Amino acid sequence: MKAKIHPQYYTNAVVVCSCGNTFVTGATQPTLRVEVCSKCHPFFTGEQRIVDTEGRVERMRRRYGLK
Repeated sequence: MKAKIHPQYYTNAVVVCSCGNTFVTGATQPTLRVEVCSKCHPFFTGEQRIVDTEGRVERMRRRYGLK
């Protein structure tokens, strides 16, 4: 490996989520800001939201006979 070309590695980098959750990990930056983490992501929380624009979900349900 070449000397002096690699970024500094921080073993105690703090990750801050927009929901307020924080945790420590390793990264090339001392602090990281993220919008979604495992505490607020719908896949991990069990919440499922269907964003319906212009009745597309209802139209699909009518077309295929789903309730």
